[in-house]
Amino acid sequence: MATQDAPDLVDDLLAGKHRALARTITKIENRSAGYRDIVSALYPHTGDADVVGITGSPGSGKSTLVDKMAKQYRDAGEEVGVIAVDPSSPFTGGAVLGDRIRMASTSTDMDVFFRSMSARGSLGGLSTATADAVKALDAFGKDKIIVETVGAGQSEVDIVKTADTVAVLVPPSSGDDVQMLKAGILEIGDVFVVNKADLTGADKTVTELKNMLDMREADPGDWTPEVVETIAKSGEGVENFLGVLDDHTDWLDESGRREQQRHQRHAEELRNLLREDASDLLADELAARGGIDELVERIDAGETTPYDIADDVVGPLAECLEAQRD
Repeated sequence: MATQDAPDLVDDLLAGKHRALARTITKIENRSAGYRDIVSALYPHTGDADVVGITGSPGSGKSTLVDKMAKQYRDAGEEVGVIAVDPSSPFTGGAVLGDRIRMASTSTDMDVFFRSMSARGSLGGLSTATADAVKALDAFGKDKIIVETVGAGQSEVDIVKTADTVAVLVPPSSGDDVQMLKAGILEIGDVFVVNKADLTGADKTVTELKNMLDMREADPGDWTPEVVETIAKSGEGVENFLGVLDDHTDWLDESGRREQQRHQRHAEELRNLLREDASDLLADELAARGGIDELVERIDAGETTPYDIADDVVGPLAECLEAQRD
């Protein structure tokens, strides 16, 4: 397959060509040569889409709910992009669960773009490429972008760095899951969804969530998280859920929080890029010094310590940066 030049790829994506969108996201996920130039070219065309993050414990029905969300958005005339971040294969690094079956209701709709992406070991549940893929969908012209994460846990907080609105799914009668929310997930949710609300224990779970949210400290003017009930399999409650998402979107605009979110998002992206570049730079320097194994052998032999080697490697780089700053 012939390689498409970055400017042509960007032009085709902005022209609404799905093949260009797919190729762009592939380049982003693989960190292929030139992907940064592509993302930089897309930046001026972003900022119009609403990005919704869907997270929650395994088995809470995230994929089924995302399917029904996409269907209702399409019925309303919205164009939809979905990124499902799946566990990584230990052999290929690719997405283990990624398939189109989970989007059965919209699988033949060209205005719903679905992509599975690997978490690639990210503790926060999101691949480092996810934010860039969201930009590609945004620049393409998607009105709604849904990011479904691997699962929930104390480290599952990276979604707030990508999504405008975060929905946390909690299954009924899941006392352990509700208790887990106290460990950190409670702080990231804008909406809490008790899915499978037709099961026993749903009312209790709703009550527990509301009680926990009432005890949460909040500043005046902050968004008050809501608890909604859905039965994603049948679609019951999904329309009300989307209404709450719209309410949060309106609040972001009216309160000025959207601009604050954008500023924080750009700051986090810059930090991540600097970490990646610094890591690559140090890896090259270690290779030039004989590789990590050779340096560790000196530590094993008692000739030096990890601290001394780190100072030795980083010192010249720090001096170069200081000289350039002066």
